[in-house]
Amino acid sequence: MQAPRRRRRLALTGVAVGALAAGGLTFASANQALAEEGCQVDYNVVSSWGGGFQANVVITAGEAINGWEVEWDFPSGTSVSSAWNVDWNVSGGHFTGGDVGWNSTIASGQSKEVFGFIGSGSSATPGEFSVNGDVCGEVTEPPTSEDPTDDPTDDPGNPGDKVDNPYTGANVYVNPQWSANAAAEPGGDAVANEPTGVWLDRTSAIYGNDSPTTGSMGLEDHLDHAIENGYDLIQIVIYNLPGRDCAALASNGELAAGEIDAYKNDYIDPIVEIQGQAKYADLKIVNVIEIDSLPNLVTNVSPRETATANCDTMKNNGNYVDGVSYAVAELGALSNTYNYIDAGHHGWIGWGDVNPQYDNFNASAALFGSLIGENGMTADDVHGFISNTANYSALEEPYWEVDQNVGGQALNQNANLPWVDWNDFNNEKDFTQAMREELIANGFNEDIGMLIDTSRNGWGGDYRPTGTSTSTDPVTFVDESRIDQRFQKGNWCNQAGAGLGERPQADPEAWIDAYVWIKPPGESDGSSELIDNDEGKGFDEMCDPDYQGNIRNGNNPSGARDNMPISGHWSSEQFQELLENAYPPVN
Repeated sequence: MQAPRRRRRLALTGVAVGALAAGGLTFASANQALAEEGCQVDYNVVSSWGGGFQANVVITAGEAINGWEVEWDFPSGTSVSSAWNVDWNVSGGHFTGGDVGWNSTIASGQSKEVFGFIGSGSSATPGEFSVNGDVCGEVTEPPTSEDPTDDPTDDPGNPGDKVDNPYTGANVYVNPQWSANAAAEPGGDAVANEPTGVWLDRTSAIYGNDSPTTGSMGLEDHLDHAIENGYDLIQIVIYNLPGRDCAALASNGELAAGEIDAYKNDYIDPIVEIQGQAKYADLKIVNVIEIDSLPNLVTNVSPRETATANCDTMKNNGNYVDGVSYAVAELGALSNTYNYIDAGHHGWIGWGDVNPQYDNFNASAALFGSLIGENGMTADDVHGFISNTANYSALEEPYWEVDQNVGGQALNQNANLPWVDWNDFNNEKDFTQAMREELIANGFNEDIGMLIDTSRNGWGGDYRPTGTSTSTDPVTFVDESRIDQRFQKGNWCNQAGAGLGERPQADPEAWIDAYVWIKPPGESDGSSELIDNDEGKGFDEMCDPDYQGNIRNGNNPSGARDNMPISGHWSSEQFQELLENAYPPVN
């Protein structure tokens, strides 16, 4: 059993937690008040720049609140240009903001970050606040323990006291923002109550931003909403490494290759602080750690012909290894968290024993194992691994085996069979079972479990085969038998013809903790053409439907959908296609 680790705590009242301003400085100011009327308001200026600032507002309830309206008077000349999670109005410098439904309730004694805004002019704290007409007064400090080591907000508990499979019997969180988008689509109400991942793909996502699909609610908003609505497990995607997605451009992030300190101090540390709050002690938090990162250090670095300059940089500077191990160690020390590291998918790192010259499988497992000991990370900090995150690889291929003999030769030994291409696997179930054993051999605990993202790997619809091909030509046999209809397994962006896969469920196989929908169906992988944006996301030719490929996808057409927005943004057309091609079908 791993001994609990103690860590520093950022103040959670009256200061901004981990928000950055220009030059790496943290700006914070607050007005706190608790009167007999029972209101407290924290006005936190979390960043500031020439003429502008961002502030977040926290309300603490003396007695439970169901519906709130907060008011104050700005200093002269201050105005608001945008706000999120609030119905707001400014008149003559007087600000009025009300709840937007899902954030209307605040439990007795609970502090809740209810909204944020962008202002211009003076960032000085207003002199007086009122909530529901009651003017807030002086702060009343809660009683403290005689023994400071007993403070539940400072002690994450014993991370060894965790269940074997957090998904077993769990009521898994349904993101209300994704659910609303899905329910608004024709037929979408059939899946709108499925649990999906909450993506923290920018530092601002921790606090809530104005993204049209994944923003608005910050991490604490989601965790509070989970508790208030009776959920006992929530899935969070940790996704903001420096030099992110070094072999793809569509999801490049906000941090440059060398900004590892910003990643640790301003991204991971605030997430740890929030997840470690005592009010979440009974909420299981599954953290999916940095998709599409570590396997790149095996497959897309020199001297491989698939190498990219960005991936060479990230291997040489060590910041993927440093960042992932730091995130896993810090989050793993909490008693309520379950870390699953991204392990790619069979169509990416499935090459191993069949073709040792291009051994991605064993090399990736060894790389994962090398993280143990970095930044204090232990095997106990890792609950498992996840495959196929935000990808399309089939859960299983029911009509053919990868080593099946067709035309006098095993399929995965045939140099003229591009779809198989010497891969040891043709599906995620076999891949995860074998990868789990290899991970254990590289130092991870014997009780680790696997997750598989099945959000878009159903491959149903009219093109789904119903049986095994009778052809004796290997290429024809595989093409007529396979359910995965992509041109090539390296195609990852907005694949045309894809469908929803198995619905989220716990314990589908002995080695699999759950099938999950970490990628919210309907949210884009990347734009079909260059679109200017302020999210740090670039344009990748693999998202262009006219692109004819590169060495990383065997110089095949991209297979991408047209008219797609930047990654993470909603596409009604894609969601409708996923519904239509779902397998099992959506009733």
